Amino acid sequence: MAKTRTRFGWPLGAVLAAVAVPAMSTFAVAPLAASPTPSTDPDFIRESLYVPVRDGTKLAVNIYRPAKDGVALSGTYPVVFAFTPYRARYVSDGKIVDLVDSPLFGFRDLLKAGYVVATADIRGKGASFGARRGFLDQTEAHDGYDLVEWLAKKPYATGKVGITGCSYLGGTTMLVAGTLPPSLRAVFTGATDLDKYSFVRNGGITAQFNTRPDEPPEVDLASVPVDADRDGALLKAAVAQHARNTPMGKLWETMPFRDSVSPLTGNRFWEEVGPYTHLGALKNPRLAWYFWDNWEDEPTEQMIKAAGNIRSKLFIGPGSHCVPPTQFSVPNEQQRFFDHYLKGVDNGIDRDPLYSWWEERPNGTGALIRSATLPGTGVARLPFYLSTAANDRPAAFDKGSVAPTVPRPGSAAFDVDYDVGKGEYFAFWPQVLDGKGVTFTSRPLSSDTTLTGYPVAHLTAALDRRDAPLFVYLEDVAPDGSVHMISFGRLLASMRKLSAAPYDNLGLPYHSALKADSAPVVPGRRFQLDIAMSPRAYVFAAGHRLRVTITGADPRQRNLAAIQVSPPPHFTIFAGGPQGSRIDIPFKTKPAFR
Repeated sequence: MAKTRTRFGWPLGAVLAAVAVPAMSTFAVAPLAASPTPSTDPDFIRESLYVPVRDGTKLAVNIYRPAKDGVALSGTYPVVFAFTPYRARYVSDGKIVDLVDSPLFGFRDLLKAGYVVATADIRGKGASFGARRGFLDQTEAHDGYDLVEWLAKKPYATGKVGITGCSYLGGTTMLVAGTLPPSLRAVFTGATDLDKYSFVRNGGITAQFNTRPDEPPEVDLASVPVDADRDGALLKAAVAQHARNTPMGKLWETMPFRDSVSPLTGNRFWEEVGPYTHLGALKNPRLAWYFWDNWEDEPTEQMIKAAGNIRSKLFIGPGSHCVPPTQFSVPNEQQRFFDHYLKGVDNGIDRDPLYSWWEERPNGTGALIRSATLPGTGVARLPFYLSTAANDRPAAFDKGSVAPTVPRPGSAAFDVDYDVGKGEYFAFWPQVLDGKGVTFTSRPLSSDTTLTGYPVAHLTAALDRRDAPLFVYLEDVAPDGSVHMISFGRLLASMRKLSAAPYDNLGLPYHSALKADSAPVVPGRRFQLDIAMSPRAYVFAAGHRLRVTITGADPRQRNLAAIQVSPPPHFTIFAGGPQGSRIDIPFKTKPAFR
């Protein structure tokens, strides 16, 4: 059994320590626990209040103004805003947890640098009134519009507003920006999506995200009441309204197709919440953009596409979901960005290369790559063919091989194994699944070989029933047998039809997921799945092997117990010949093998 290795990846404990993820939340990212923040701090003064939006719903808003010795500084300042479902201020273990203290967003540094910071709970969450109609819907978007304009008109504001966030908070930046508030000038966002269906139901499958239960009322009741709500009566009244919230898991579960009409919202909800449907607004020249993410995080492929469609700045670091990379200061870069676009500081950020990413190299090293083109642009994908021929199999590996030459025809079959483990609750990256499907392993590389961009799997398969999901993984196997997950993809067999994307999909396979395009397979008959896998910038070291693993289940599917069937689906993967399975890998130079 191979050992799982994380060369640059962050273990879950590091993620939780960095962002203090609350239990049972969706796209959960929250600030670090901190000592109680007094109403007056030497560096800022804070006030919290209810602000009514256009339909009269009152949202809980916290405002932090630069101060000296507890007295607000005079003058006007740009505002940086964050809009959260995770309670901007709440009590945990007797301490106040305040979003302003999160090192991820660098709000305290922004206050010292001459910004007003504002945070708010979305409707139906935290201390805000109202009911949540849907996840990142247009109601939330227009609420954000109203708060941005309300903040811009405060006497201590310059009238220019920036918005920031990561994960769900990143999603709020995209949705609010799509409404084009006149005062919004700069958007700094991480780990969210351009196409919510292709992200949440990637390949037509619900997996890592949005299969969790909603929080009980006690979670929101732990919010800190606004200043005027001294006895907490308003907080209790607000949380009572949250009982009408649309359940998130049920919302996604009942919309299997991109054009599904939600029985809970009464519309084609995926299109409402897909930022790509607002691309015209997002590309407005009034808005400046900066995206960031990390390689071992599922939204990264969406962030690259967003940067390409909007033509914005982009940084990708090593590590996991919303974890600040040590190789690059996200708060410092965010401040440079806001300084230029909200204060007019000529700091050169507009002349820097648009795109930067961390290229992971052998022995735990790496290099920062800066480029005028997106990662993978101009890098040809080289075909690597799956083989089951006995004399093609490398020593010590008996399942199959992968090589740059076309092998003789063959096949490998497996029954879906649902016993893949539960994994970590917040597993933002897949774990190695030895023995849970079929594997194909290369001979050792004779020299270092660099992958940059999106691998694409072309799998020819047969199935003993009309539909089932298939998962494919690209891995790095070290000489000692340890395995590092590099890239992955997934696709439901019935969603295999290719079509034109409604945005620039960077030349990758796109599946419409429209109901009319869904086509169950004929049991026993061959079909092809074309799967865009997650992007990476990674150097496979000399002596290491490439490995392709194919399974029918993934532990990040939190609904495995509900969807497993008996007997399990039986897949056959065909190799060799002109229609054999292969994976096209964007290597900068053609690899050589021993």
